Amino acid sequence: MLTQPLRDKFEAAASMNLLALDTATEACSAALLIGGEVIERSEIAPRRHAELILPMIESLLGEAGISRRQIDAIAVGRGPGAFTGVRLAISVAQGLALGLDVPVLPVSSLAALAQDAPADGDAPILAVIDARMGEVYAGTFLRGADGIVAPSGPESVGAASRLLLPQVAGSREQHWNIVGSGWDAYRDALSAHLPAAPGFADGARFPQARAIARLAAPQLAAGRGVAAEFALPVYLRDKVALTLEEQRAR
Repeated sequence: MLTQPLRDKFEAAASMNLLALDTATEACSAALLIGGEVIERSEIAPRRHAELILPMIESLLGEAGISRRQIDAIAVGRGPGAFTGVRLAISVAQGLALGLDVPVLPVSSLAALAQDAPADGDAPILAVIDARMGEVYAGTFLRGADGIVAPSGPESVGAASRLLLPQVAGSREQHWNIVGSGWDAYRDALSAHLPAAPGFADGARFPQARAIARLAAPQLAAGRGVAAEFALPVYLRDKVALTLEEQRAR
C-alpha cells in the first residue's frame, strides 16, 4: 500500500503516462503508471526477455486504452544485472524514447529491488543480485517518510564473502531486511557480515517495473528526465567470466 506522501507524488505525475521496464535479471517486466495507478506485466523467463518485452508493453497500452503516442516518459532499470538484460532494457527504452521524443528516467535495478522490500520502520535494506562468479551486486538503502528508498552507500560488485555494510544509526545489533537472488546464492557468506539475524529475507525476489515506476514518478514530476542518448547502462563490472588464474585464487 502506498503511503500518503508517495501517493501525493504519484498524483503530481498523474496527468502523465509513464511506461517502465526492467530486464536486468531473470524477471522480465513492464508497467504503466496512468492516472496515479500502476498496471503491470511480469514473468520469470530467463533468455526470453527480447521475445516478451515488446508484447508486454503493447498489452499494457491495450489495457489502458492508450497508444504509444500518449506515453509521456519512459523509466528503465539501468542495472546492474545481466549484461544482455541490462543492454536490452536500455536499448528498448532509448528506441521508444527517440521515436516518441520523450524523456527517459534511468533507475537503479538494485533500488527497484529494495523498493519492493517490506516497509519496516527504520530497518535498513540490503539488495543483492547474484552476479555469478561468487560475487553479488549489492546496494544498501533506507526508506524515507514518503515511502521511497534512497541509497545509504555506493552500489558495488564483489565477493559475497567480502561485503561491507555501512553502520546504520550507530547500532551494532541492527536487523537488516534483505532482498534479491544474491541471498539464496550466498546466504552463508552474507550472513557472516550481518550484525544480527535478518528482520526479513527473501532470495526469490527480482527487480520489477512497478517499482521502477514508483521510483521514477517523483523524478518525472520534478522534470528530471534525460534525453534518450544519456540513458546509459550501469554494469558495475566489465567482465563476464574469471580467468583461470582468478579462479585458482578463489
